Amino acid sequence: MTTRPARARSEEMTLQQLMGMVQGLQDAMAASKVEQERMQADLAASQVRNNELHRTNEELRRGSRNRDEPEAASPPREFTTPFSQAILETAIPNTFTGPKATFTGVEDLEAHLTVFHTQMLLVGGSDAVRCKLFMSTLTGIAMDWFISLPEGHVTSFAQLSQLFREQYLANRTPAPVSYDLFDVKQFQGETLMEYISRFGAQVVKVGTTEEPMIVYAFRKGVRPRSFSKTLNCSRPKTFAEIRPQAVEHISSEGEAYEKFTTAAPTRPKAQIRTQPVRVHQTGNAPMSQERPNLRVKQGKEEKETGHQGTTS
Repeated sequence: MTTRPARARSEEMTLQQLMGMVQGLQDAMAASKVEQERMQADLAASQVRNNELHRTNEELRRGSRNRDEPEAASPPREFTTPFSQAILETAIPNTFTGPKATFTGVEDLEAHLTVFHTQMLLVGGSDAVRCKLFMSTLTGIAMDWFISLPEGHVTSFAQLSQLFREQYLANRTPAPVSYDLFDVKQFQGETLMEYISRFGAQVVKVGTTEEPMIVYAFRKGVRPRSFSKTLNCSRPKTFAEIRPQAVEHISSEGEAYEKFTTAAPTRPKAQIRTQPVRVHQTGNAPMSQERPNLRVKQGKEEKETGHQGTTS
């Protein structure tokens, strides 16, 4: 049996562990901030290089234009592509379908690359085919950036991906940290099923394996209701232990809600029993009509009987 001092020491150690994890998360956030500042600096340098390339292309285009002729009469400009000749000569099979993902220049670049890679895993294709299909996902200002690249500059998909990351580095969503779990709170009116699904999705996104912190964050976020009291009594140590308890509570909560919202049946009205109609043996007249005659007849019989008794 655990004594009180031993239990107090155990709780003190748990608190120290939580404080240590919080300190580690703060250090990780500081390091992430430094990394983000470095990425911003790289983005600024990349934008300067792209502006220089764009200015060079504009100067070449202006130099090739005949200034003496009106602009409307000048021959149409040929479409230039940054792909190398080897990529241009690679044909895309007719069985290939273009990816459904699109990038306009404002979406998360890593999410777009992930979706593109996932779709390409299903259809396959060579490196050159990947380059051409990735070009088909760009639209708007993203396509304008692609066209502005120097002609024949792109020779592989790895190089194209690197240029794409450098151009849209600011669109990258900051990587989630474990401390973000404490921001997941159960909303007003949100069911336990919705909250545990949203919390589980955040656990997968964060990718942490610190079970004590996950359980602690979940208990902090759940609303103080009957399930919160259940967790205080059971003291689960892992998130896997919380799930079956939540499923059981959700089932009982659903049954109680169904009973509460289902209208109770109304009590039937009392039926009025009607007395059967008795008829006379020799006719169809109701008994209510024959009863006076029967009373008169019975009175006569009693009178005659009494008279006979007196005589005798």
